[in-house]
Amino acid sequence: MDPEVIKILLVGDEKCGKTTFLSRLSAGEGVNPVPMLRDIDQPYIFGIKTGNKQFQFQFFDTSSPDNWRTLDPDAIVICFDISQRLSLINMQRYWIDEVKKSFLRIDTLPLIILGLKRDLRSEDDPNGIIYPQEAYQAAQTLRADRHDSNNRRQKSERKHMHHDMSFPG
Repeated sequence: MDPEVIKILLVGDEKCGKTTFLSRLSAGEGVNPVPMLRDIDQPYIFGIKTGNKQFQFQFFDTSSPDNWRTLDPDAIVICFDISQRLSLINMQRYWIDEVKKSFLRIDTLPLIILGLKRDLRSEDDPNGIIYPQEAYQAAQTLRADRHDSNNRRQKSERKHMHHDMSFPG
């Protein structure tokens, strides 16, 4: 039985951690240093099995400013850098509007908010700290279907992310 293909588009500010997140997912546990994925390798494909259902997640990372608008994704992940307040602001003010303008069926697309670089969050910089409840509130305001954060150094979180990003069939 062929797996169900789910196209997932990751958008967000440049250098917010999208490619590193996908590289860490694809490398598997215990691989250091993590080989970085290249744009020409897109889509980044991950096989997922949940019970007796098989899925093929095809992740598209947006390094080009316009190419992502031509995709027809099944879900959109808006990423932000937890260590940079401006990245959260851009998610709220720029990226959500760009996604809404680009996809006519935005009301039926699952929208996931993903905070990246949690391990780089500074407790010493009161202007830079993005607390989990603040990100959660932003996700609620944007009416996101899911909200999560990820630390590029925690291997156990990859399994957590695979589970959380499984979509009902």
